[in-house]
Amino acid sequence: MLRPILSFFGAIFSWVVTALVFAALTVGGVFWIYSRDLPSHETLAQYAPKTISRIYSAEGQLIDEFAEERRIFVPIDEVPDLVKQAFISAEDKNFYSHPGYDLRGIGSAAYQALASRGASVRGASTITQQVMKNFLLSSDRSVERKVKELILAARLERTLTKDQILELYLNEIFLGQNSFGVVAAAQTYFNKSLSELAPHEAAMLAAMPQAPGRYHPVHAKDRVTERRNYVLREMWQNGFIDQASYEAEAALPLRSVQNGDFPSFRRSLPPRDYFTDEIRRQLSREFGQEEFFGGGLTIRATVDPDLQSQAASALQQALEDYDRNRGIWRGTGEAIDPAALSDEAAWRGALWDLRLPRDIPGWRPAVVLEVGPADARIGIEGIEETARGHWIPAADVQWARPLDRETGRLGARAQVAGDLVRPGDVVLVRAMTRDGDGGFIRWTLRQVPEVQGGFMAMDVNTGRVLAMQGGFSYESSVFNRATQAQRQPGSSFKPFVYAAALDNNYTPATIVVDEPIRINTPQGLWEPKNSSGRHYGPTPLRTGIEQSRNLMTIRIADDIGMDQVARYAEKFGVYDRLSPFLANALGAQETTLFKMVAAYAMFANGGERVEPTLVDRVQDRRGRTVYRHDRRVCQTCAMQALPSGQAPAIDNNRERVMDAVTAYQLTSMLQGAVQRGSGSGVNLPVPIAGKTGTTNDAKDVWFIGYSSNIVAGCYLGFDQPRSLGERAFGGTLCVPVFNAFMREAVKEYGGTEFKVPPGGFWVKIDRLTGQRLPDSASGPNVISEYFREGMDPDWLAPVIISGFGEQVTILPWEAGAGSGSGRAITTTTGERRVIPARTDFGTMSSGGLY
Repeated sequence: MLRPILSFFGAIFSWVVTALVFAALTVGGVFWIYSRDLPSHETLAQYAPKTISRIYSAEGQLIDEFAEERRIFVPIDEVPDLVKQAFISAEDKNFYSHPGYDLRGIGSAAYQALASRGASVRGASTITQQVMKNFLLSSDRSVERKVKELILAARLERTLTKDQILELYLNEIFLGQNSFGVVAAAQTYFNKSLSELAPHEAAMLAAMPQAPGRYHPVHAKDRVTERRNYVLREMWQNGFIDQASYEAEAALPLRSVQNGDFPSFRRSLPPRDYFTDEIRRQLSREFGQEEFFGGGLTIRATVDPDLQSQAASALQQALEDYDRNRGIWRGTGEAIDPAALSDEAAWRGALWDLRLPRDIPGWRPAVVLEVGPADARIGIEGIEETARGHWIPAADVQWARPLDRETGRLGARAQVAGDLVRPGDVVLVRAMTRDGDGGFIRWTLRQVPEVQGGFMAMDVNTGRVLAMQGGFSYESSVFNRATQAQRQPGSSFKPFVYAAALDNNYTPATIVVDEPIRINTPQGLWEPKNSSGRHYGPTPLRTGIEQSRNLMTIRIADDIGMDQVARYAEKFGVYDRLSPFLANALGAQETTLFKMVAAYAMFANGGERVEPTLVDRVQDRRGRTVYRHDRRVCQTCAMQALPSGQAPAIDNNRERVMDAVTAYQLTSMLQGAVQRGSGSGVNLPVPIAGKTGTTNDAKDVWFIGYSSNIVAGCYLGFDQPRSLGERAFGGTLCVPVFNAFMREAVKEYGGTEFKVPPGGFWVKIDRLTGQRLPDSASGPNVISEYFREGMDPDWLAPVIISGFGEQVTILPWEAGAGSGSGRAITTTTGERRVIPARTDFGTMSSGGLY
């Protein structure tokens, strides 16, 4: 009897053992099959997550951020215990004790799913498993993925410590609102650092991984609060906080940036502008898009925030002044449904949704709510309504004629507000205030100008770009006209022709013939003219550049050869390749403001190459410097102590691109262009040299000028080039921008007389005729000119440059010899003329003869 029973139980035991063996083999086989070709978990030991690249000003102020995934990496030893405890309580309370997976949790989740017949399915993944899923696996819900997850989690636990795994998790996890990792999330939701978080705030962050896409602190406030309180309860039950703290923290309301309880971190940053976006464009090209947006770079920019603000203000003022002088009203082209105007919340929401420039200081978007017999009532973004309302009076519109955007026709000049705007029109407005006390006068209509331009300023010795403005408003147009717009520099290119001449046996007193030129070209007869339409006869080189004589410039370029001019332009970096056509001596070939300003810096610093840069230094996520602009060598910095009163000796090791004497001679002549020429509107307390430029039909106007330490340049023009008008010149439109900027720059950086290099000597000459004068000479036409040693001209038989083959030319001082009413001569063009007995600048040089 006993034997059959034992046999029965023995058989059952055998079957069970066999089944267990087969089950074990099956499970082992499954794990073996899925373990093949798995990604290597060991790569996580060297994992570098995508983190934010940040740009700081020269003073160390954070001014911009760029990221694909907004993440700020933090080492685990810098994460407060409170934050660790919140996430462990929410996601994996047995994290520090399990081998990478939690069998009890898996069993509990499986039982719950079976008991509810699939209605209630919850995850049972440990933090280690979530790390493997986030880093190496997909997010699909399948048995295959779970098996792989378990295998990799067990392997990872043998490779990394628990804290290293938690570090990966806390820096990688997505927590909503484009925030990856706990540091970025704390900043996004509370504008706080991790160490500043209270328990209920840490618990809210730990609540987010469950459903970051659905747990919005505003739209799902109740659900987020409930989940936060669950995490707090888990923290209490796990012994991380006491019961009193749990109850107090759970009773607090849910507070966040999104609910308006804290200021936004992003809004504490300056609005993105042309400077930081140009850094993004250049470094993305140099380092690659992936490294720039995900490499966690720390970028120290060269920008001076105060000067950047001044550059933007000066350019904006010039563009707006030009636009208002045209007297054309275009508006924004946007409108809101008039049916929504009776509901303040509706029109405010509609106004906020419109893409309008909000980076112009003092300007605000607004909508026309009603139009009266004379005035128009407006609702203004960010300004509360008053009992009387906000109004645009008739007096504010009488400068403009409305433009029909469909037909392009201009209406009659406006007399009342209704002539320009209708209910629902979206406009931009600014508060007009009194100059004395800043008191409010009225609201006034504004519009983004159609004309555009660029401005840039840099240090002439280091190449550090101090300010850059690429248009009227970055938010209205991100195209950077300082670096991307290819424009004709016009006469602002002439200094490079004169530099080539000075290095080829010319002097500032060399006589160049200013006479008409006619050249047959395949395109027809080319007959360039001076901007005045007149010609002035033989003239010293200095006067040629001071007065921006086109005919003289062409004759010089022909004499020294356009190939030589091209070499100089390319050596200075103005062009990659300048076509050797004579018209290009007048700045006909296009280049950028960025290149022109950088080239002028080499005039200012004595002829040494400087490379313009927007970035001083770039460091990687570990703080290692991967780029540094300043390559100068300090020769005495290694000494323990310097002699009293002696500064460190710095070897700037810069390439010389032009002779120092040439650079000074050119600077001296460009000072004359500012003092007596088209740049005479410059009014600053330090010596300034510079040159205007105005292209054919005034499609582009320029001015580039420099002090002893700062060079700045401006250009204005329509994006689709067309004439700016008959009264548009570099001296009238760009010089005011330069003045406004440099007044502030000089306050900070000062300025001195330009340094005179060795290797030359001084001679007094008549700047109008080029004739040598006694050392004791004085008067308005007398100037001390610096000549290169060994280049003393033959004053009795001077060289006269006419180009296009040498011709007989009458010198200015020769023409005045003799007495009587004059004498007849034959000019180089074959015409018979009478030279007055007394010739001066008002007769011959001004066009009386030539």
